[in-house]
Amino acid sequence: MVVTANVVLPEDSELTVDEVNVTTATLRAASFHLGKYCENANNEFMLCRFEENDPRKCINEGKAVTACTMEFFQKVKKACMAEFNQYANCIDKSSGDYSFRYCRKTQGVLDKCMLENLNLERPPFGYFCEVRVHDTKRPKPPVEPKAVYPDATPALPEDAEKKPARFGSRFYWMTE
Repeated sequence: MVVTANVVLPEDSELTVDEVNVTTATLRAASFHLGKYCENANNEFMLCRFEENDPRKCINEGKAVTACTMEFFQKVKKACMAEFNQYANCIDKSSGDYSFRYCRKTQGVLDKCMLENLNLERPPFGYFCEVRVHDTKRPKPPVEPKAVYPDATPALPEDAEKKPARFGSRFYWMTE
């Protein structure tokens, strides 16, 4: 995107939010429950990004996603901190690519704790691939009509002289 004098950039105060300062293993350990917990905020943000095609118009939706994520981690810290830390540590130390397959026992313990204390069930396999309709309160942005450009090179007039190709036709199998 080219920045000119006509581009209005948001103020620094609009962009300042508390960041979710966690590691990759922590995010992977929380990914399924976090995705389910913040599904509405995430869908709202992605719908805004898709419809607006301008990230500056979706700052508030992005802040809502960050706030939801912070709220989720605060609840996990209060309810299932030991189980969560054990699972995240297993993911971090068991493989070089943060694989889940070596940590199924600790995953089961965390899933049980999340269900009992936060009433948050681990979504089934393929849940995030399913098609769902997102209901939003945000009005749909107006659709800009597609720009129509005149043909840059007008066609030859019908009565123009058309000389044969210099080296013959490229469709040699049709000319023989």
